[in-house]
Amino acid sequence: MGIRDIIEGKRQWRAHVARVKALPPDYQIVYNEMQRYFFKVGPIDLIDGSLLSGLLDFFEEGVTSGKGVLELIGDDVAAFADDLIKDSRTYADVYQESIAKKSGEAGK
Repeated sequence: MGIRDIIEGKRQWRAHVARVKALPPDYQIVYNEMQRYFFKVGPIDLIDGSLLSGLLDFFEEGVTSGKGVLELIGDDVAAFADDLIKDSRTYADVYQESIAKKSGEAGK
């Protein structure tokens, strides 16, 4: 990754953050909590940016249609977030696999 890639990545992230800040406050709260959760849980494909940008697109469509954020995603924000990444491999999965592998090697 060169310096131009880093600069372009920062530019894209700043544009993404500006779009989030343009959302109504209730959408911003839910988005930021989901983002924090995704960063903590660590879906491996989070790096490519499609999960967060897709979520932001979805929220922007909800704002345009005049719906509140909970009307859009339901009352259980955690379940909605988990459902988005249910088929994604996470860093926690990788860690669990490495522990299981080490346990299997230690038992030999």
